Amino acid sequence: MKRTLISTVIALTTALAGPVFAEYPEKPVEFVVPWPPGDLEDVVTRMIAEDFQSKYDVPAAVVNKPGGGGGPFPGAIDVANAPADGYTVGSFILAIPVVGPNIGIPELSPNPFEPLGAFLTYPFVIVAGADAPYDDIDGLASHAKDNEVALGHFGAPLIPTKVTFALAKAKGFEFASDAAFDALDCNTLASGDVDVMNTTLQLVLPCLDKVKVLASIGEDRISLTPDTPTVAELAPALNMSLWNGLFVHKDTPADVREKIIAVAKETLASERVSKLAAETGALLYWQDADATNARIAGNIETFGAINKMLE
Repeated sequence: MKRTLISTVIALTTALAGPVFAEYPEKPVEFVVPWPPGDLEDVVTRMIAEDFQSKYDVPAAVVNKPGGGGGPFPGAIDVANAPADGYTVGSFILAIPVVGPNIGIPELSPNPFEPLGAFLTYPFVIVAGADAPYDDIDGLASHAKDNEVALGHFGAPLIPTKVTFALAKAKGFEFASDAAFDALDCNTLASGDVDVMNTTLQLVLPCLDKVKVLASIGEDRISLTPDTPTVAELAPALNMSLWNGLFVHKDTPADVREKIIAVAKETLASERVSKLAAETGALLYWQDADATNARIAGNIETFGAINKMLE
């Protein structure tokens, strides 16, 4: 009788306590990067994944998906459709929260994500060949009024391209032609296919002493080109940068978020990240969720103003 009573008490206590959930993380974690391997956000996200795996002793890996810059953002859709449990984390550029909800993608409208934090500003630049008869944006503007200037970019809908078009408009000129390229590097300028291009500094680092960097697209000057002004300095209304952050579904539990954030902060404070910043000119840091949300709101407003300028 006593044994039966004890068993009944244990059963009732267990039922009242509810189900017991395993502590996060207990299984592999995926960091979705909607770009091919090798770019800066991929490299840094892999560092975060490695540190996560080391800290929690569970597999953590980067999964590369297509469509990172201008949509339709299949990588972001995968994260949006995954359970909100922290096992699928997005490593996204600003276009996904800024542009994604406004281009007719049901899974991204309204924005299903919340940032854990931002960690990277790409060193994006506007460059010309060494033999260009101008040394800065004002010189380009003057030259373009009487001469045809061809612009190379990665795609007309992309944020850096729109910023470049808007800067031209603010300076009173237009490019005579423009075209999208898969790669915009030293060979693109040397071949004469374009006169000016907007590209990442990484792609022209091998010939940095043989090109003219006219401006950088971002809030702060690039460490490897400290004398080159930002677009924001030249036209304050165009203050945008191409940045990347970690995102999760908005229903992801707070304790799960904090564990991912803690690892990411440690990674971004590491010596290997400092070395990468020095080598590439990238801005690498950790910006918390509140500041990142404020940044997104500002970017949405600025990008809307840029689109109106270009109508």
